[in-house]
Amino acid sequence: MDRPDLGALFARVTRRLVDAEAPILVAHDLTMWQYVALSALEREAAPTQLALATTIRYDKTRLIALLDGLESRGLVARRPGPADRRARGVSLTADGARTLAATRADIRAMEEVVLAGLDAGERATLLRVLPRLAEPT
Repeated sequence: MDRPDLGALFARVTRRLVDAEAPILVAHDLTMWQYVALSALEREAAPTQLALATTIRYDKTRLIALLDGLESRGLVARRPGPADRRARGVSLTADGARTLAATRADIRAMEEVVLAGLDAGERATLLRVLPRLAEPT
């Protein structure tokens, strides 16, 4: 038998990681999409909500509810845009950065368990090439 298709392998790995991540996100009172949004805002504040939706590849019509939840907890701040006051920029707050850091630390600990079956070289190679595979060509 030939090896499984990459899509099938990635689907199994993704399911394993999503299942392992779910209780961590629950413990930090975050959904996966909230975690994705906070992670994106850590890299760079979004000039508009639409820009954030595009960056994280999330349905723009559902983003407002997601941001409402994060803003009500003080994890993000929204402000009117300077050029168009109807467009609102989004940034991570200090509480958001702390929540993200704590969540990420727990996720990294879980990833260590998942990666434990790989030797140091395999692990380094995997972590080096995955970002390249994740980017569109």
